[in-house]
Amino acid sequence: MTRLAPVAAVAADGDLYRAAPKIYPREQDGRFQRLRHTAVVVLLGLYYVMPWLTWNGRQAVLFDLPARRFYILGLTFWPQDFFYLTWLLILAGLSLFFFTALAGRLWCGYACPQTVWTEVFLWMERWTEGDRNKRMKLDAAPWSAEKLARKGGKQALWITFALWTGFTFVGFFTPIRELGPRVLTFTIGPWETFWTLFYSVATYGNAGYLREQVCKYMCPYARFQGAMFDPNTLVIAYDPARGEPRGSRRRGTDYKAAGLGDCIDCTLCVQVCPTGIDIRDGLQYECIACGACIDACDAVMDKVAYPRGLVRYATEESLAGHASHILRPRVIVYGLLLAAGFGAFGWSVTHRVPLIVDVVRDRNALYRVASDGAIENAYTLKIMNKVDVARSFVIMLEEEREGGEEEEEGEDDTSVTIAGGSPLEVTVQPGEVLAVPVTLRAAAGHIHGRGDVEFIVEAKDEPGVHYEAESRFFGPAR
Repeated sequence: MTRLAPVAAVAADGDLYRAAPKIYPREQDGRFQRLRHTAVVVLLGLYYVMPWLTWNGRQAVLFDLPARRFYILGLTFWPQDFFYLTWLLILAGLSLFFFTALAGRLWCGYACPQTVWTEVFLWMERWTEGDRNKRMKLDAAPWSAEKLARKGGKQALWITFALWTGFTFVGFFTPIRELGPRVLTFTIGPWETFWTLFYSVATYGNAGYLREQVCKYMCPYARFQGAMFDPNTLVIAYDPARGEPRGSRRRGTDYKAAGLGDCIDCTLCVQVCPTGIDIRDGLQYECIACGACIDACDAVMDKVAYPRGLVRYATEESLAGHASHILRPRVIVYGLLLAAGFGAFGWSVTHRVPLIVDVVRDRNALYRVASDGAIENAYTLKIMNKVDVARSFVIMLEEEREGGEEEEEGEDDTSVTIAGGSPLEVTVQPGEVLAVPVTLRAAAGHIHGRGDVEFIVEAKDEPGVHYEAESRFFGPAR
């Protein structure tokens, strides 16, 4: 099992409550950082652009809570479709297990909202205050006009971006094209105001000030990730066999003869780390797998003409000189479950019937006897139309839909029909749940005890859209 190194030694004076020093991550270029920046642009682009897109004359993504409708592109979901959300949460959990077992905290480094928004806030901080050394000097310097201007500019950008984030968040629940003018005229409702400010403050605080503290102390994933690792999990690791003993050296020096390893102890891997850890101390739960230390170390190795990979994605087995097995049983099982789960989810969503029918029998009496001796059972059919337009439906029994199959020899004729004539026709408004009373009749002497009946509710304009609901028909005993 992979061991997680301790966070850091307790302060020498035993002070457990000393404020954590501010971390000034150094900007770093490289293949992993370019990949992270691409992920930031794509994910934030989806977040900020999606509410403004239209689909068939309405907002492409809108969670209309008052109307209890959820629009996602061309699909409309209702509260009755809540199980799809449960399904997605299960698939998200399986995805977490799969990617963690395969390559550690990929989610944290590339897609976690905390990481994504923190990266943007860091960009704004670097733009207003300068690089790492300038930011450190600025914080240590006494207040001046320049410091006030730089700090004020940063705060203005942070607050504006946070407010825009909160506004966009509410725009997923209230049509954003209607919300915008109401914000400008200060006529938005109290709940919209509350959630805009709440999400803005959360973004401002988490991405602007808490940053790595969220990853270290607030995120539960950091605590249980070790249970998902094994010696064959790909993690960002320092190769001590190659790098130790570390130390500085002159260019062109035969460092091997001097008893040194490849690590020149430049500490750039520490300076670029957004959580402030030293990857050379081993795997630590604060590591969010952003790859910044890999890019920094590779750049240094290029400068001193050493092979890349002193810090790299590796497994515990490979670092120990053993063969590693990335595609192992647990990864294969997770992958198969994910493929099956997403495949079934996609098929279910694209083939779902935009109609729900529930049959409720009259609970006051099993049956009643009409004046002509016929046996009657009363039902209530609750029909829900799950499309965005009114639709006409016909109600019939299974035997009537099939055109009245001839009875097999020796089979009793139940002669169950819909009282008042069949089929019944009703019109259901979009999203409406219409209660339709239906009475079934059977001729005297043809039903004894209990029999099965099946209701068919079919769209009048599209026979392929139909719903089958079973129930029971009761009559007197023989």
